[in-house]
Amino acid sequence: MIVAGCDIGSLTAKAVILKDGKVAASAVIRAKTNPEASAREVMDLALGKAGLAMESIAYCVGTGYGRKHIPFVTDVESEIACHGKGAVWQVPSARTVVDIGGQDCKAIKVDANGGVMRYVYNDKCASGTGRFLEIIADALEVKLEDMGGLAAQSKKKLTLSNQCVVFAETEIISLVSEGAEAADIVRALHHAVANRAASLAKSIMVESDVVMSGGVARNPGMFGALGEALGVTLHSLEDPQINGALGAALFAQERAKQ
Repeated sequence: MIVAGCDIGSLTAKAVILKDGKVAASAVIRAKTNPEASAREVMDLALGKAGLAMESIAYCVGTGYGRKHIPFVTDVESEIACHGKGAVWQVPSARTVVDIGGQDCKAIKVDANGGVMRYVYNDKCASGTGRFLEIIADALEVKLEDMGGLAAQSKKKLTLSNQCVVFAETEIISLVSEGAEAADIVRALHHAVANRAASLAKSIMVESDVVMSGGVARNPGMFGALGEALGVTLHSLEDPQINGALGAALFAQERAKQ
């Protein structure tokens, strides 16, 4: 049986194809302004990798901000449920999932089946999100994918006092003008975002094992900072960026069997 999940987020679009319970292919692209166009492009890319046509997909579940605008899905599911389902499939011992997305941050407590027991999220402020990191990377003229390696070179501990993105950006520009090293600033930024996410997670009582999902989890500096802020050893996912789409595909597999 072949099923698929399609996750249209604010910054990226992801697709996962499952064949007989295993990942046959996945794809990630930068999201376009039109969610339908994003969905078609990322699904076509995943299908091409798997050597399949859309007609081969028995069931497809959509998730993410743009899930209601995906024309080819059979059903939709919330990204919170999908991240929980995907995380437990990848790490069966996972009971808390922290997802730092492009425009929000979520903390989810799950059961042994990946079912959501409690959750909390922040989508009112960009601090504590991937967008915050992206804004500061632009301000520092640093590539987003290079931030983890840069933070590892830090030799001086700095602290960002402002949580607001606008004021934090101003503070960082001031630090640069004062001669602060970019590596030290990026490390401080990682800890500021991690502390915000950890505070959110602690509000629902963190239970081990804890995993981090979302594209931001691919940044080793952020991954380490979040583990430190939570006071736990984080468990890594093989590909945290596609976790939501994977969860959607797992829902598709369950519903197709029904």
